[in-house]
Amino acid sequence: MLQSVPFARTLGISFDKVEPGLAIARMPDRGDLHNHVGGPHAGVLFSVAEVASGAAMIAAFGDQLSRAVPLVTNATIRYTKLAKGEIVAEAHLRSSREEVVALLDAGKRPEFEIAIEVRTADGTPVSEMTVFWTLRPNR
Repeated sequence: MLQSVPFARTLGISFDKVEPGLAIARMPDRGDLHNHVGGPHAGVLFSVAEVASGAAMIAAFGDQLSRAVPLVTNATIRYTKLAKGEIVAEAHLRSSREEVVALLDAGKRPEFEIAIEVRTADGTPVSEMTVFWTLRPNR
């Protein structure tokens, strides 16, 4: 993930865990990425959550990438508390891998959700995000 998405490296994102349908990403606190109230900028929180969703997606569907291109179709985010310090984003696939692959096998363009909870290193929730992905079959 970090090799194929240079922006994730730029932000200093690392991964604590990546397995099919699950990813836990971590980003250090960086003053150059703070907003006007001293926490990570909203765009930074969005980015670490989106990167975590991408890692969970690749871990679940990486074996399908020779026949389909993964694309984000939509994302929603809710900011719940000012973040301070290191950020952790935990992403979970909400769909069944088997159902998504079956749709792809049937020649359809499956869409699926990945839910992400973003929290501080001490476990305080700071935002919730849902990323909607599709696997666009190659032509």
